[in-house]
Amino acid sequence: MKLLEVKNLTIDFDGKKAVDSASFYLKPGEIVGLVGESGCGKSLTAFSILGINPPNSNLSGEILYKGSNLLSLSEEEKRKIRGNKISLIPQDPLSALNPVFTIGDQISEVLETHKAVSHADAILMSKNALESVNIPNPSQKLNDYPHQFSGGMRQRVLIAMALATEPDILIADEPTTALDVTIQLQILEIMKNLKNKGKAILLITHDLGVVAEVCDRVFVMYMGKIVEEAPVNDLFTNPRHPYTIGLLNSLPDDKKAVLEPISGCPPSLESIPLGCAFHPRCKHIQERCKNEVPLLYDVKDSQEHKSRCFLENPGD
Repeated sequence: MKLLEVKNLTIDFDGKKAVDSASFYLKPGEIVGLVGESGCGKSLTAFSILGINPPNSNLSGEILYKGSNLLSLSEEEKRKIRGNKISLIPQDPLSALNPVFTIGDQISEVLETHKAVSHADAILMSKNALESVNIPNPSQKLNDYPHQFSGGMRQRVLIAMALATEPDILIADEPTTALDVTIQLQILEIMKNLKNKGKAILLITHDLGVVAEVCDRVFVMYMGKIVEEAPVNDLFTNPRHPYTIGLLNSLPDDKKAVLEPISGCPPSLESIPLGCAFHPRCKHIQERCKNEVPLLYDVKDSQEHKSRCFLENPGD
């Protein structure tokens, strides 16, 4: 059963496409990774699911939650889903938390808004939420302010806040950025436990190590397009798109004397090249890549692995 399905989502600014016909889906009890360099459209895609769209942006396509198209809902209807049925774990916990309110006030406000419970009940539920993410002395911590928490503890507070309403879907936007390795492992363990409880998680990241650790399926994004999708094991053992291969070759490895970075930089939204957007940086460029946009082709002998590259279908 598909809990969330994004179909041909396009987000443009004055005709310039920041997200171009992106399609993917989430099922209960799985973690799906959305991967790519900064500026490729990952967070923009995720925020559009929540109905948080930049000014002057135009959206088309469908975002189906339990069969209902979120793009066609009124703002009031979106508010009933955002933070309630679909929750966000923001990238920067320090800026996401209000410095002048206690942790207890901030979590309880979410509960009082979406669950219509009393303040006393909301405080008790907030305490339970902090316990669920392994924050010690939760009754005491409810009265503390964000600056009294470490970076890892603040990230766990945001996870607790996102979980407090018992949502169906969690969108985690770079949840381990700027955390040390030990704290990263703790956050990833929390995410695995949530998956085992039937939660669907969309993980936005550029960290392929995190993807390998927790994800079931992966969608690789470049300049607003999904360029490869695959089960996580297939992506790491048999990457097909040159961009994905470049990302993997850029990872540190005991067997590599020198890293192999992808040449060049992603283009700006103002100067996306014709044809395949990756062709100026690609080692396998063909003449047709400069003028034709490749389809998302099925990888041979796999029904779940696709790659947006003419190498998969040279006769197309």
